[in-house]
Order: sequence, then structure tokens, then C-alpha cells
Amino acid sequence: MQEANELDSMCGISDDELTRRFKESIKIDQQIAKIKGAPIAKYDDEKHKAYLEYPDGRKDYV
Repeated sequence: MQEANELDSMCGISDDELTRRFKESIKIDQQIAKIKGAPIAKYDDEKHKAYLEYPDGRKDYV
């Protein structure tokens, strides 16, 4: 059994639920940025580099 920390007892939301909500908020934020034409920051695991991905598919490594 997992122990509840102080934050869990204050807001009544489990760590797993907070993680799920956080991931969903990131997806929504990326969709909004894509619609607005703004680049999205991502990470390439193979090259071990961060990059900006533009709505047209272009990638600029930083």
C-alpha cells in the first residue's frame, strides 16, 4: 500500500492522477501551439539534443 503524502491529503488527488492530468495538459498545450503556428520544444533521444518542431514539420536543433 502506498502512503499518502501531505499534498495528497490536502487536495485529495493521488500522484498517479496528478501525473495523468499533467501529461494531458502538455498534450493540449502542444495542440494549441500547433494551431497558432508556434514551434513546440521536443527532445531527440537518438541524437540526445533538444529541438524546436514547427507546424510545417521543420526541426531546428538547439
